[in-house]
Amino acid sequence: MNIVVSGIRPTGNLHLGNYFGALKSFIRMQEENQCFFFIADYHSLTTHPTPADLHGNVKNVLVEFLACGLDPEKATLYVQSDLPETAELYLLLNMNAYVGELERCTSFKEKIRQQPQNVNAGLLTYPTLMAADIIIHRAHKVPVGKDQEQHLEMTRTFANRFNRLYNIEYFPEPVAYTFEENLVKIPGLDGSLKMSKSENENSAIFLADPPEVIRKKVMRAVTDAGPTEPNQPKPQAIENLFSLMKVLSDAETYDHFNALYNSCQIRYGDMKKQLAEDVVRFTEPFREKILELSSNEEYLRKVVEMGAEKARISAQKTIREVREIIGFKSF
Repeated sequence: MNIVVSGIRPTGNLHLGNYFGALKSFIRMQEENQCFFFIADYHSLTTHPTPADLHGNVKNVLVEFLACGLDPEKATLYVQSDLPETAELYLLLNMNAYVGELERCTSFKEKIRQQPQNVNAGLLTYPTLMAADIIIHRAHKVPVGKDQEQHLEMTRTFANRFNRLYNIEYFPEPVAYTFEENLVKIPGLDGSLKMSKSENENSAIFLADPPEVIRKKVMRAVTDAGPTEPNQPKPQAIENLFSLMKVLSDAETYDHFNALYNSCQIRYGDMKKQLAEDVVRFTEPFREKILELSSNEEYLRKVVEMGAEKARISAQKTIREVREIIGFKSF
């Protein structure tokens, strides 16, 4: 059985793009692998060093993970900061990580352009912390998107470097858990190709959004004056609405509005109203589960305690063995 590790930063609520992207894949993975899924609160400090409510953000992500179907009995679900062994391995990996290779990391260059007033050491050493998260459990596979491929390659470099420096085949070389070809791409309501909370919150539909908020967001979605001739290619913003309808509405509804578009009879207001109700219906079970779990503090506490205990068994074994390999000994 493969060991799979992945995390998500607690910087906001989950939206439909997150659900149809990584989360649905995580739910499948937990059925066939030994999975460690963590809430990366250490990582979040690299871009938000003074969060207004870090604990609240962690709780939101935990609740939404559970509401979407991650099962703490099947997978190990834990909070990154509940595992101090990760911080120790992070420190040890930094001793053999070179400043030059970290500075050449594409994501570091991008971040210092985005936040020139906050170029902290955590940004520079982000790849070593990510590597520690992964190899602390001696993972075989890591589900990553295109933007994280370089970090995974650096994780492989750090794992191989450790093995080579200490002349031991200890850390496996983790590989990408490729699932992107099976993903449903969810576009934004603002005409963008990808639903994202970072660019424009109104372009994203969150799983916890109440019906009235969903309706307002969908009704404000970008459209145009309508087609001027039959079977006219759809502009990107219009294609986005049809893409959402294809995923969230039934086939008859999609075919109905597609036929109206191709015959130049489309009324976007009617289409948006229908799409909004279909989104409300789809998200309702998640929203109800989120509300139920949010008020069950005792259950949430049990989940994170159980997750930390399970993760610690794996992490403590790794740290104990790594310390022995390096040469740390008690007097």
